[in-house]
Amino acid sequence: MRKMADPYVLAWISVFVTTLLALCGVVLKRRKVNGISSSRTMSVTSVSAVDGECRSADGCDTDVIIVGAGVAGSALAHTLGKDGRRVHVIERDLSEPDRIVGELLQPGGYLKLIELGLEDCVEEIDAQQVFGYALFKDGKRTRLSYPLENFHSDVSGRSFHNGRFIQRMRDKAASLPNVRLEQGVVTSLLEEKGTIRGVQYKTKDGRELTAFAPLTIVCDGCFSNLRRSLCNPQVDVPSCFVGLVLENCYLPYANHGHVILADPSPILFYPISSTEIRCLVDVPGQKVPSIANGEMANYLKTVVAPQVPPEIYDSFVAAVDKGNIRTMPNRSMPASPYPTPGALLMGDAFNMRHPLTGGGMTVALSDIVVLRDLLKPLRDLNDAPTLCKYLESFYTLRKPVASTINTLAGALYKVFCASPDQARKEMRQACFDYLSLGGVFSTGPISLLSGLNPRPLSLVLHFFAVAIYGVGRLLLPFPSPKRIWIGARLISGASGIIFPIIKAEGVRQMFFPATVPAYYRRAAPAN
Repeated sequence: MRKMADPYVLAWISVFVTTLLALCGVVLKRRKVNGISSSRTMSVTSVSAVDGECRSADGCDTDVIIVGAGVAGSALAHTLGKDGRRVHVIERDLSEPDRIVGELLQPGGYLKLIELGLEDCVEEIDAQQVFGYALFKDGKRTRLSYPLENFHSDVSGRSFHNGRFIQRMRDKAASLPNVRLEQGVVTSLLEEKGTIRGVQYKTKDGRELTAFAPLTIVCDGCFSNLRRSLCNPQVDVPSCFVGLVLENCYLPYANHGHVILADPSPILFYPISSTEIRCLVDVPGQKVPSIANGEMANYLKTVVAPQVPPEIYDSFVAAVDKGNIRTMPNRSMPASPYPTPGALLMGDAFNMRHPLTGGGMTVALSDIVVLRDLLKPLRDLNDAPTLCKYLESFYTLRKPVASTINTLAGALYKVFCASPDQARKEMRQACFDYLSLGGVFSTGPISLLSGLNPRPLSLVLHFFAVAIYGVGRLLLPFPSPKRIWIGARLISGASGIIFPIIKAEGVRQMFFPATVPAYYRRAAPAN
């Protein structure tokens, strides 16, 4: 296999040219323009006066309202509070969350955590360092290490209980005197003459109140009931995760995430504490076997268990027998915002990708760094229309990082899923073999996945290098008409996987952000 790597220098050049031509074709296609749905107004309440209420312009004690105190909301509250902003956070439930996702932070996300001064939030929660991935297919296995040689020894991925991590960040945000956390359910955004002025919410004891601020940032997660007023949500649910916790067992590769290319779709294992291993079984579609009547347990034992590594087989079956089985729909949603004066979307309320690659928190923390840097030179947030126009640059500046991680997640999930189609089978095998080559063939893709090198062009080159590699395996040593046909379908299938994702992300913003006028917007000098 390794002897085949040399001929691919020419293939890389060919892929580069072909990819650019294909992208140009996508750019030239007219994007379908959807009218703003009437549903945009469902979560907005018009206000014509604010008598008796306090605004920042009139000496109010709030500069920014943040809806939601999950990973994005908590990190954002601390970041803006540390910059001197007066922040009011309204969270539906301030008790410790109990989720089966949001448990793996990639090294790129950890670097953003350091940049935000939140790295101590992974301490004292029994978080585990993660140094890479192990990939399993048909009895074969390969290890892919993060390229961390040029970083401090503390830099790596981190895996943990999601709720513990969030509580640490909430506590750190609340420790700032200018950050106020309150439990309540935001029912609507308050709009006055096209500008969002604040929120209406119901407190823990049932009182209905309003809060006003020059800027409202909605971070209320994947189940957001406010996003329709601020974006055009196109939510896709390709699969569901079935979650288990394996206790007191050892993974084949310590401190690594494990991905099993199973049938029909991948299985994940990674540590979430010193004694617990999280297992996530992907089930394609939106319907999963029933837990209540035992169908799920039977499915896990008969279909999934035979495909897990033998080292953890007994622990897996024991976890199924224990019965603490959880499910979670996997959502993906490209960012498609309506620039709205006085409001901004962030986190899963704004943009989601398949959680296979564990990139969600990295994207959210990267977005917070971008927004912090944009807001830092602004002393006054009260000129909502000017601020809205200025913050349009946020949507462009975030794109290279976010779209790379989003595209990789969507494309890798489709490649890793089993298929009866021969071309898809070849692509799946080619991906495993390509990553097994080592060198640039493994460090390149893993640096993309880890968030250490989120470059869109590098992603496209590696993706099509895998496809070309697969064609080479088919055609060597002796091509046949059947193999040539499968190879052509493999290239066509690869294009059909990645180009729709790129189109949804936005070709221009993803690959050529410097050509977008908003990229160059700067804050007006302070008086």
